[in-house]
This record gives sequence, C-alpha cells and structure tokens, in this order.
Amino acid sequence: MRRQRPRVIASKVGHAWDLPENTFGASYARFMGSRTFSPDDRPPVRFMDTDELAYVAMRAREVHDFWHTLFGLPTNLLGESALKVIEFEQMYLPMCLLSVMAGTARFNEKQRTVFFRHYFPWAVQAGVRCTDLMCIYYERHFPEDREDVRRRWGIVPAPTILKITSD
Repeated sequence: MRRQRPRVIASKVGHAWDLPENTFGASYARFMGSRTFSPDDRPPVRFMDTDELAYVAMRAREVHDFWHTLFGLPTNLLGESALKVIEFEQMYLPMCLLSVMAGTARFNEKQRTVFFRHYFPWAVQAGVRCTDLMCIYYERHFPEDREDVRRRWGIVPAPTILKITSD
C-alpha cells in the first residue's frame, strides 16, 4: 500500500476560506491571508539524498504555518524564535536550535528579557506537552473547531502577553 503524502498547496487548502470562522481551517486561511502569503510561494526543497527525505523536509516547512495558527504565534522575531523551540522539541533538529541562537542574537534587551522570561519556558513546555505534530494530516481537520483541535493535540497557545509584544 502506498503511503499518502499530503501537500499544502493552494489548490488543496483554498477551501479553508469558506469554512466557519471558529474552525482550524478558517483560522489558517486568515493567518495566511493577513500575511499575503500563499502556500505555493515556498521554494522547493533541494539537496536531499532521497525523495522520502525531500518530502519530510517539505512537509516540515508546510506545517510551520499550521503551527503558527495553532500556537497563536506571530511571525515577528519573538514568535518565530519561540516556534523554532517548539520545532526542536518536536523534531530534535539541530538547525532549529541554531535558528533560536541566531534569532536571539538579534534581540534588543527588552525582546531578550521577554523571550527568556516568557516565550522560551512556554515553548519548551508547549513542544513537549503536545502530540507528535509531524504525524498529523492537518488538512483533514480544517472543518473542526480550532479549540477542539488544540485540546485533542495538547496544544497550549502562547500566553496573551506574548501575542501583543512587538519587535
């Protein structure tokens, strides 16, 4: 039996715009729309030894935006750094930690304090606490209530203070 390889491309996720506001899919569509970003804008994965590795790397890139939506993280430097902590807890990829180190090196003093006092400990716990997020066929859950999805997968959204902190 051939395994399915879901892909996050506009033709497969565009229906999310038509879903009720409280659904995971509609939340994802709003997230992408507010950033005027299409899933088709991602560059292809290169330099992988096998098609299987290339698919896993592409899927990790694709689900990144789902994780922003589910964890309620902004796309600023603080939010991206926190998400990289969660990604490390989920996938144990050294590049995630390197991204955190590079991101935090660019923080100003206020950002550094907020990150290490609030974001970092929350992100470590959030990444450990939730289910294995790389093994989810997210697209099948678009019509479901976003809060139900979060509860089922053990996702704890970012604290409110983190959502309003800007760069």
